[in-house]
Amino acid sequence: MEIPPMNTPTAHPHAIRVMIIEDHPDYRDVVEIALKRDDDFELIGTYGAVEVAQRSLQNRDDRNMPDVILLDLNLPGISGLDAIPSFEKLYPNAKIIALTQSEQEADVVRAISLGAAGYLLKSATVTDIKTAIRGVMTGEATLDSRVAKYVLTALRASQSVEPIEGHLTPRELEVLELLADGLTKKEIARSLQLSTSTISTHVVHVFEKLKVPNAPAAIAKAFRSGLFRSR
Repeated sequence: MEIPPMNTPTAHPHAIRVMIIEDHPDYRDVVEIALKRDDDFELIGTYGAVEVAQRSLQNRDDRNMPDVILLDLNLPGISGLDAIPSFEKLYPNAKIIALTQSEQEADVVRAISLGAAGYLLKSATVTDIKTAIRGVMTGEATLDSRVAKYVLTALRASQSVEPIEGHLTPRELEVLELLADGLTKKEIARSLQLSTSTISTHVVHVFEKLKVPNAPAAIAKAFRSGLFRSR
């Protein structure tokens, strides 16, 4: 991963607060430096282990809590996967992005099932990571294209059926299917020749009807409810 040219502005008042939990110092430093150089982000903590990060969260007030946690899955002590539920309990408003080397299908599916808002491989560029952080804050699907297929395959194979109360319109279902294919709202708008704001409205309605907080959860529930059986 290459570090972008030097630029060290002060964090914007509405910057996205980011916490990094990663045990490899060199990789952690690259991400940390990149975020510090962008005033869209405020880095509020970097840790090499889950246990230390958890203690930090217990001693913070809401003003110092992260909006997004970049979480390595393969960590010493408590693994990132095992930590996802506890982070959601400590601070449910934080969006968790799994940032890992693991392409194992079981890891991908479990991370999403436990509530991770996104899943990126460590081969992702700094730009990819920043885009993912911004995306999860607006409900975008943040799944690396190389691992998205694992989620879809596993959910297709699921035998459980989860009913939904609200019926999606044909357009809402179409938008959800494109989210499942890994497209962003802008890409969906371009594909359907609609405005991005219109797509955003459809996405909000999908989340409301499925009673989910983000795109990965919507995709998972759509498969469990049988909406994608024909895919």
